[in-house]
Amino acid sequence: MHALKYALAIVTLSALLSACAVAPEKQADGEAAATPAVPSAAGPSGEPGADAIAATLQHEEKLPAVELTSDLFYKLTKAELDFKRGQWQSAYVSMMVLAQQTRDPRLARRSAEMALAAKQGNEALAAIRLWRELAPDSDEAVQYFLGFSVLGDDLSESEKVFAQRLGAAPAEARGLVMFQMQQYLLRANDKAAAFALMERVLAPYAATMESHLVLAQAAYAADKRDRATAEAKRALELKPDSELAVLTLAQVLGDADAAGQLFAGFLDRNPAAREVRAAHARLLVEQKRYDKARVQFERMLKDEPDNPGTLYALGIMSLQAGDQKSAEDYLRRFVAVLGDSDEPDRDPSKGLMLLAQIAEERGDFDGALGWLEKVSSDDPRLYMTSRLKRAHLTAKKGELERARTMLHEIAAIDPAEQAEVLQTEGQLLRDAGRGAEAYTLLADAAQRFPDSPDLLYDFALAAEKQGKHEEMEAALRKVMAAVPDNHHAYNALGYSLAERNVRLDEAHALIDKALKMAPNDPYIMDSMGWVQFRMGRLEEAEATLRRAHALRNDAEIAVHLGEVLWQRGKRDEAQKLWREARTKDPKNDVLRDTLARLNTSL
Repeated sequence: MHALKYALAIVTLSALLSACAVAPEKQADGEAAATPAVPSAAGPSGEPGADAIAATLQHEEKLPAVELTSDLFYKLTKAELDFKRGQWQSAYVSMMVLAQQTRDPRLARRSAEMALAAKQGNEALAAIRLWRELAPDSDEAVQYFLGFSVLGDDLSESEKVFAQRLGAAPAEARGLVMFQMQQYLLRANDKAAAFALMERVLAPYAATMESHLVLAQAAYAADKRDRATAEAKRALELKPDSELAVLTLAQVLGDADAAGQLFAGFLDRNPAAREVRAAHARLLVEQKRYDKARVQFERMLKDEPDNPGTLYALGIMSLQAGDQKSAEDYLRRFVAVLGDSDEPDRDPSKGLMLLAQIAEERGDFDGALGWLEKVSSDDPRLYMTSRLKRAHLTAKKGELERARTMLHEIAAIDPAEQAEVLQTEGQLLRDAGRGAEAYTLLADAAQRFPDSPDLLYDFALAAEKQGKHEEMEAALRKVMAAVPDNHHAYNALGYSLAERNVRLDEAHALIDKALKMAPNDPYIMDSMGWVQFRMGRLEEAEATLRRAHALRNDAEIAVHLGEVLWQRGKRDEAQKLWREARTKDPKNDVLRDTLARLNTSL
């Protein structure tokens, strides 16, 4: 089973640019903006207390003088108790009546909260309208109202409010109000009507860059690409140094090459534009133009030497380029920067894991263990991975029993984690040459956790090593049934059939299916080349294996390519490949078996 060695999370252009707009407020089941947290009105027994009820009549300006009489107290208490018991209708009606009688907006707000909690949109909107009527200057009431009203068929009432808010906003704050309006209208059911509303409301502000940005993003959301591009270009004309304008234009263009050219030109004119440089760097990564991306990240690091995101990105990219020295330097700085931070959410664990990997690859197992021991338990998933890796490294040091003890000490409660621990122990036994014990352990684990595809996959490999091909095939077919897009399972079964030189047409079909799922996987290419060789298609086999070897200089791929070349009479080249494979992996079983079968030596 071959896994991607280094994973790099790529931020897509679309995802990056979506952060440029004001984020919409969350909605309750698609109905309205989420309500702010409401203080609990419960007393010590869980029922409303006098202090809690009185608190609902405080902390507001321009409120009517409402005396908390015994009658009002009783009605408030009963409404809250009814609501707590699930009788939202009586509670809501009572609170609405009290709001109308007292003219107190806080009671209208509480009515809205009750309707929201009961997921009753019409009742919530009625309460919010009353709240706005009783507190016309309340911005919170306006926000609640807009969150609901844009979901209706009639946007005229919303249009008046949007226009009033824009007109009342100071010039310096008007852009933010425009973006807020756009985010509200994104939730409208009638997208065309919402866009038309926006055009009318923004018409008096056509001289502002923000109005065109908002229209560009709204047009883009409505799939009006030409209009979106025109509006974004106009925004950039009005403010040529606006990072937000160029980011928006790049988004609506929808063409990575055009966006890259746009970013490059903008950066030539505005070299200090960090957000655009970051977007350009991520776009280059997305295009797999790693050398150019690295240049952009290095420039960003000069401006902010301790930026953890830039340090981590450079560490990952250095690993991808095979520059482990630079990768280690960047990741050490990344860990140091986050280690010096007092912020609880700045965890260096992902950097520690990569540093451990670098140390392991150069044979420094103690150094790798040292990094892993620093991984925080704040991220349970990453912490579990680090503990499994520590056991793996301990076994590589020759301390297998100690490694197994470390695994047994992991208190895995979740069945998936329990299966993962057993799977790791099986791998350690197999790596130590104790294949029979690995098979026994994994067979028992597969019985205990039959729904774990990864565990079943490892059991299948262990069964094959023991010559139990029927069990191997049954397990792999269970994996295929559970995870139809698991290309490793198709590849493993196909390769096993090809290796045993049986059912070659079926083997070819299985590997071909795996290759269609992962067309650039060199190990699946290796399997395809090997089944082609078994089928006597030597020219195809050579071409396929050469592609696989070019993608991944792996010992086993080299051995297979060498055998094909040997059969084609290219014996000097074959022996050269085998010598290189022996240097890379002196104990490779496939190489040893191949040389013995061909009755040759190096």
